[in-house]
This record gives sequence, C-alpha cells and structure tokens, in this order.
Amino acid sequence: MYDFKFSPENYFSEGTNSVLLVKLSYPESQWGEQISIYAHYLNCRIEFEAVDFYGNDYILYPRTAEEPLNFEDMVYLIEGMQVNSDEIQGGADLTLNGVPKVESSFYPELKKFFDEKRENYDLD
Repeated sequence: MYDFKFSPENYFSEGTNSVLLVKLSYPESQWGEQISIYAHYLNCRIEFEAVDFYGNDYILYPRTAEEPLNFEDMVYLIEGMQVNSDEIQGGADLTLNGVPKVESSFYPELKKFFDEKRENYDLD
C-alpha cells in the first residue's frame, strides 16, 4: 500500500534553489520522449517546470506550491500534465501517449506505482 500523504521534508539543500524532481519516459509514444520535472524556489514559493528536448511548454497543476507536494499530489501533477497546444514543437502532441516510466529520488514509491500501472495496461 502506498503512503499517499508522504511528503519529502524539503526539495532543496543549502545553496540550491533548483532540483530535478522526476524523470519521465514514454516508451509507447512515437518519440520515446523523456520529460524532466524540476522544482525551483522563487519568491518564497516552489515553482514546478516540465522540460523536454524540444523546449515545449507543459501545463502543470499545481504550477506552484508553498511546500513539497505529497505523493498523491505528485501523481496528479504527472498524470494531469498537458502540452500547451498553442506552442507545440516537434511531436509533443504524441509524447504523452501511454503510462510513463518514472524515476525520482524524492518520491521513491513513484517508480513502483507507475510500474504497476503499466503492468495493469499490459505495457511491459
């Protein structure tokens, strides 16, 4: 059973204000794209940003937070991620096909959660 209320104490160590939170890969997409989700500490808030090779603009919810997200909110952030359709570059509209493979040192259970989800859809 997953601890959906788990939340890392902090994303940032002393002297850092940007960290890689989650790496996503979408093997079922035509592009096999990788997307990285970063957290930046700006103006006393945590801002989330998704980055891919093409520089597409991804819509994340929540976009900002006052404290680290709990496990459940991080799952929603990943599953709810969308490409801003006004600024699509490359094949981004095809990128988010399937269930991602996930890696995160801040949320160690994310890998298992999404691996199980992939198995349920016979993706592995």
